[in-house]
Amino acid sequence: MKLSKRGEYGLKAMIDLASQDEPTAVTQIKDIAARQQIPVKFLEQILLTRKNAGLLRSRAGVGGGYYLAKAPADITLGQVVRTLDGPLAPIPCVSQMAYERCVCDDESTCGLRLAMLDVRNAIADILDKTTLADVSTRVEKAQRTTSRQAARSRRA
Repeated sequence: MKLSKRGEYGLKAMIDLASQDEPTAVTQIKDIAARQQIPVKFLEQILLTRKNAGLLRSRAGVGGGYYLAKAPADITLGQVVRTLDGPLAPIPCVSQMAYERCVCDDESTCGLRLAMLDVRNAIADILDKTTLADVSTRVEKAQRTTSRQAARSRRA
């Protein structure tokens, strides 16, 4: 699996929304784009795809924008990646969403398939167990650590 720019930007935008003080409050596209350094037009397309997948909602008009359709703890990275980049499997014969028969005589003994199945399962396990809330918490912790280190450096 290789994360596309679309997938990367989509994850960044979703994490940005989840990291706001009020994740269900409306946030304008231009604000997300500025914070995450994403081209606005590209982000518009990405967020529309997220909305159509049921992960975001939007409000039109002055003060309009996007907001999470569910709590950050109820949206996994796996959901976001799959709706932007498709299956997580590195080869089609190990995909659960887009399975295609292997060209090998016996799929059950194909060494490449067995190895790639482990890769697919490891990726899916991490992405499907990690929520936007988990990532937001990790970001906050990293920011506190960085702030403390910077304060110590200034005192030294």
